[in-house]
Amino acid sequence: MNKLQEILDYNQSFVENKEYVKYKTSKEPKKKLVILSCMDTRLTELLPKALNLKNGDVKLIKNAGASIMHPFGSIIRSIVVAVYEFQADEVLVIGHHGCGMSNLNADKTLESAKERGISTDVISTLCNAGIDIKKWLHGFNSVEESVKESVTLIKNHPLIPKDIKVHGLIIDPETGKLEVAVNGYEES
Repeated sequence: MNKLQEILDYNQSFVENKEYVKYKTSKEPKKKLVILSCMDTRLTELLPKALNLKNGDVKLIKNAGASIMHPFGSIIRSIVVAVYEFQADEVLVIGHHGCGMSNLNADKTLESAKERGISTDVISTLCNAGIDIKKWLHGFNSVEESVKESVTLIKNHPLIPKDIKVHGLIIDPETGKLEVAVNGYEES
């Protein structure tokens, strides 16, 4: 059985047995938080449990590295929507130790893309269009610095009100232990 069919079969049973009832909530986050975190599989269940979060408590945004690549990209757009449409009043940026985006080897990633059928011409076209693909794929050298940079970008964004508290945390993906990189209550 393929992955899609496996998911669809399970979903049919989930709906028929009304298992969704225990997850019903509103679209507004109860804790008025928006969280940017990494897509790392180790955090799928660990992160909400380590923060005592339940369905409906927060707006959760995930991407590779919990990092913001562009000040007007989809991550900031999601945060802006969470603030103005869903009354989020605090933001947590949560990176983690051992992140795959830390010191990601862009050359190796591009070689893997070529091995999977992406032509050198496509990569050259992107580079000729002004996209620094190696920088885009690089990630970061330090999770703490990456978290701090994302916090600063959010705090200083022209569409984020100054009363929004922005915090930076680092989670241990093995234990769930949190470290504070930026305490938004202490920032001026």
